[in-house]
Amino acid sequence: MANITMSEQQVFHAVLFLLIYLTAVVGNLLIVLLTTLDQHLHSAMHFFLRTLSMLDVCFISVTVPKATVQSLTQNYSISFIGCVAQVFLVVSFACAELALLTVMSYDRYVAICRPLQYQVIMKKAACEQMLVASWLSGIASGFLNTSVTFSLPFCRSNFVHQFFYEIPSLLKLSFSEKYLAEIVAIIVTTSLGIMCFISVLLSYIFIFSTVMNMPSVNGRSKAFSTCIPHLVVVTVVLRSVAYLKPMTVWDLMVSVFHTVVPPTLNPLIYSLKNKEMKAAFWNMLKKICFKKCFTLLMVKK
Repeated sequence: MANITMSEQQVFHAVLFLLIYLTAVVGNLLIVLLTTLDQHLHSAMHFFLRTLSMLDVCFISVTVPKATVQSLTQNYSISFIGCVAQVFLVVSFACAELALLTVMSYDRYVAICRPLQYQVIMKKAACEQMLVASWLSGIASGFLNTSVTFSLPFCRSNFVHQFFYEIPSLLKLSFSEKYLAEIVAIIVTTSLGIMCFISVLLSYIFIFSTVMNMPSVNGRSKAFSTCIPHLVVVTVVLRSVAYLKPMTVWDLMVSVFHTVVPPTLNPLIYSLKNKEMKAAFWNMLKKICFKKCFTLLMVKK
């Protein structure tokens, strides 16, 4: 009876994670589709939002599908190469997303505090350069942390009590007490995270100062509607990146939460408060319905 209950619980977890994963992927790919096809969504803000959605799809795809298959098959093994790849991709995507959110906060700062210079500062070439810098910072952080972690000798239990393979959990499997290189890597990554946090904080100090001095209530409302969703996402992502303490049941739940929730909620956070996104979505639905109706009429004739 206990085995049946355990099997049912594993199937429930697998179905739950699969539904969350599909929701996240569909929501983010919908943003990518809308910001690509709709001519009104080709601004710098939507350019970065499209990249954020791609990062979210990549990030959640590294962990959730593997965990879902493991729950169904009860096979929790992974190859050494697979473990290295997952750690590298998780760190890279997480750090790249944090860097991208910092760039997006700068975009909001320019749009609100220096609106007359927005088109000059946030031109296409500048946006592409900032995007490349975000990706490179993520890849560099992933390579640094992964290479240092797997340079340590491992000889203890090969069981990791976590939702996915992360660096703090792997360090507990090493018999080496010399974590100096890993500490340096964590300090470098944490320093980059702190720099991103300070940059976001300074951007929003200037933004809120400018917004509060706006004479128009509508102007303030519009400015807040574009900034609050981004600020919420930044807070969630910073909390996720800052989470480093593993191994208890509560920590396992928090790790799962921080892995699956931000990619799932980001499309809702950005689309619900963005009138342009909602308008583009309804326009796309109207076009699809019109084409289907037209096709049916042609078939009947």
